[in-house]
Amino acid sequence: MRSRLRRLVLGATALFTAASALPAAAATTQQRAEQHPSHDGLSAVIRYTEYGIPHILAKNYADLGFGTGWAQAADEVCTLADGFVTLRGERSRYFGAAASAGGDLSAARTNLASDLYFRGVRETRTVQKLLAEPAPVGPSREVRDLMRGWAAGYNAWLKRERITDPACADASWVRPVTELDVAARGLAIASISGEGRFVDTITAAQPPTGATAASGTRSARTPGAKAVAKAADEVWGDRGMGSNAVAFRGDTTVNGRGLLLGNPHYPWDGGRRFWQSQQTIPGKLNVSGGSLLGTPAISIGFNAHVAWSHTVSTGIPANFHQLTLDPADPTVYLVDGRPERMKKRTVTVAVKDGTPVTRTQWWTRYGPVVTSLSSQVPLPWSGRTAYALHDPNAANLRFADTSLGFGRARSTADVLASLARHQGIPWVNTIAADRAGHSLYTQSQVLPRITDELAERCSTELGRTTYPASGIAVLDGSRGDCALGSDPDALVPGIFGPERMPTLEDAPYVENSNGTAWMTNADRPITGYERIFGTVGTPLGLRTRGAIEDVSAMADRGGLTVRDLQRQQFANRVPAGDLAAADVARAWAALAGGTATGSDGKAVDVSGACEVLKVWDRTMDTGSRGALLFDRFWRRLEQALPADRLWKVPFSAADPVRTPNTLNTDAPGFRTALADAVAELRAAGIALDAPLGAHQFVVRDGKRLPVPGGAGRLGVWNVIEPTWDAAGGGYTEVPFGSSHLQAVGWDGSRCPVARTLLTYSQSSNPKSPHFADQTRLFSGEKWVASRFCEKDILSSPKLKVVRVHERR
Repeated sequence: MRSRLRRLVLGATALFTAASALPAAAATTQQRAEQHPSHDGLSAVIRYTEYGIPHILAKNYADLGFGTGWAQAADEVCTLADGFVTLRGERSRYFGAAASAGGDLSAARTNLASDLYFRGVRETRTVQKLLAEPAPVGPSREVRDLMRGWAAGYNAWLKRERITDPACADASWVRPVTELDVAARGLAIASISGEGRFVDTITAAQPPTGATAASGTRSARTPGAKAVAKAADEVWGDRGMGSNAVAFRGDTTVNGRGLLLGNPHYPWDGGRRFWQSQQTIPGKLNVSGGSLLGTPAISIGFNAHVAWSHTVSTGIPANFHQLTLDPADPTVYLVDGRPERMKKRTVTVAVKDGTPVTRTQWWTRYGPVVTSLSSQVPLPWSGRTAYALHDPNAANLRFADTSLGFGRARSTADVLASLARHQGIPWVNTIAADRAGHSLYTQSQVLPRITDELAERCSTELGRTTYPASGIAVLDGSRGDCALGSDPDALVPGIFGPERMPTLEDAPYVENSNGTAWMTNADRPITGYERIFGTVGTPLGLRTRGAIEDVSAMADRGGLTVRDLQRQQFANRVPAGDLAAADVARAWAALAGGTATGSDGKAVDVSGACEVLKVWDRTMDTGSRGALLFDRFWRRLEQALPADRLWKVPFSAADPVRTPNTLNTDAPGFRTALADAVAELRAAGIALDAPLGAHQFVVRDGKRLPVPGGAGRLGVWNVIEPTWDAAGGGYTEVPFGSSHLQAVGWDGSRCPVARTLLTYSQSSNPKSPHFADQTRLFSGEKWVASRFCEKDILSSPKLKVVRVHERR
């Protein structure tokens, strides 16, 4: 059986390899066949290896998309189908208008708000217009073929296979899709941090009427800088997306070649999951990694020459324009004294067991009218003033082409070239390394072209507070000279060109943990960029501080290998504990009578907590005793004390990694946080020295799997963010954290040396054999040895070959 299977694989491989090496005349015929598939339809060969990882072999991009769509459907059909219901604006029809929209493709709270927005996008043919743009502004032919093939592969799987996942078995909302649906998903992902953040206010904003409009009510009082910073964190400090990544230069490694460790933090359930695969078109493309569900290209990955990862950046991907309204009509605004009428977008949504709902949205030359920045900062639509949101990523379908360029890259220089050509990365940084020993960090993303000079000249009263405090620009929309303008190297007007992007090449290490570009390398700080990209000379998060300590020490030590990257991923060191745990233990030991008063005014015996912290190993390993106690205490302390009162030694820009330090144990909130942490653990029936893994877990196949790692606020690299449920007796199952891990290097062979891990496993179908297999590995801090080269794929003891094709 094994030899027969091997002959089948070798035959398929030889077939595709031969197709890529034809003489010129035959190659022309082959190219025509690729552009116009035969009447037999699209096809691909999928070779599955351990943990259900598919290696998709195809002769052209359409066939590759077909195999990818088929394989994604096999693993995640219910999650994918749910997302397509969202993109069609049909959630209210199937799930009810008031139900939660889930948050996978926007921040809409209800299905109705989600539907009103996405149906509006569909009815205005936004995606079709972008698809019609010539490349590189619009998608290339290769990406169009990938999207078309993906839709065909997904549909073919639906037609031929039976859905076993109870989440959508026999559901009427699981339907075939089109290339348009696939493209719409790509656009939603690109704009999820812009318009996607504001769906509720976009769909609810309505002009004032009656006395309110006639009175010309003034805007609310301008909020202070702290309120603005809190609002920015509420909107763009997304707990649903984050990451770490580090690349090392060749002179820090054992063999002079680069190394890359990628550690994105994403939800463990729903439509923001990653999915693993290898995509191969002989002679054209050979790349392995993780794709965001519903996308046809590898999002984070590696090939034989280069590896890359992404981290969510500090750049603010949208801005606001304050409109001056016509006193006679609040739906007319003035630009240089000339009136422009807002565009009225009326959308009707079908509702389950109810009458259809019709709502109106209002759009301007800048974008949609909105009525709030956050719950803390309203943006009232009065008779005099309204506010419009501008999001350049709402017209960005270039992410897939940028990623495809990475997949074909042979060096970090090629990664930069793809970024410069396609300019399609919406809200992340890029960190890369290559086999020649180069390292790269760049914050090359699509941002509104707001320079500090423009903000100084054109900010409104509100904008003069929001921009320096948070990077959120509020510009005077009544002035034509306040338009965003264009850089000469920008692909489209109104965004920054490649020359303006914070970039660092060939440093011994480049690291990002969702912090500012400034401290990518502590010895080579990046400066000179505009405020909208992030800050310079401001306090670093504990995760950034801990990461720089770790990776700079690794670089100084030298001789690094992929194994060192694996150790860093699961070190589970707690920088907050290293900084504060000893001080906390001493302060607790000094408490009179061993008691402290909680926030409820009750005295709590905390004497046992001191001994627990003294012996705590300062990690978040599953067996760590004291980790849970410190975790709960630290969360309470941060709530009780503002950041500027947490430490005795303040931040210094001259020593940003080691300051601030020395915990302020004299602060009044310190003892309260201690008492509350001890009290809540006891109330939940949890011993103060309970091992972390007994209470930080997921349940798979009816069994609890302990989960290593800890909160980013503690500075832990391996981020895991469980949810505390006091009434339920502690933490619920882990919903978010480390996701698609990759540790990549190269040796003298043609094959990359790569270890990967998809923490939540390849399929969310509980009946799949790949529902929990990698999760069990993650629980035990183990990795998967990547099978990239043909010899490694064919030697897999779990090899399973499936030839898939489109029947017409």
